[in-house]
Amino acid sequence: MAIFQNASYYISAHHLTDLPAPTGIEIAFAGRSNAGKSSAINTLANHNRLAFVSKQPGRTQLINFFSLGENRFLVDLPGYGYAKVPHAIKDHWQKTLATYLSERSCLFGLVLVMDIRHPLMPLDQQMIEWFSLNKKPIHILLTKADKLSREASFKILHAVEKEINEKWGNALGISCTVQLFSSLKKQGVDEAEIIIGKWLKTPVDHIPNLVA
Repeated sequence: MAIFQNASYYISAHHLTDLPAPTGIEIAFAGRSNAGKSSAINTLANHNRLAFVSKQPGRTQLINFFSLGENRFLVDLPGYGYAKVPHAIKDHWQKTLATYLSERSCLFGLVLVMDIRHPLMPLDQQMIEWFSLNKKPIHILLTKADKLSREASFKILHAVEKEINEKWGNALGISCTVQLFSSLKKQGVDEAEIIIGKWLKTPVDHIPNLVA
């Protein structure tokens, strides 16, 4: 999809006060530091180095904005769950992410990236809890699907869908979709582009709580 291929770096923020004015539409990408989040963004944008890919999980500790034009943005959130980062930094980002996800008015939807071999870990569930308060859509990418057989991948996909519906979909009424994804094999790119593309085409005045 051309809209993703036009993505370009816009700004980075360390504190909430560094965020750009809340106008337009933002789609946030979140996930554990080793789940393949940056690789997924690069794959969707067809750009090998748009989002920083590190061999040391936890190094990307800024909220990075990428412009898609027409006041639309992809937002790469810091990876979470990294073990070697000092407690003070973990605490800072936990509070920052919670506030951003629950209060950012122009945030339309969340793309939550999970390693298919380790889905719905406690911190992933915490992210869903934070974001579900807004009643805004969530789309889960089960990355590294190429690491498993087709049968095993679909078994996990259905199990994740079932757990999501039971814990959050039915109880909280949120829209949460799940798909298989592989940056290496370009699997699931079209499906992700269709869903995220629809979010980006939403008129600004249809986003709850957004004052343009």
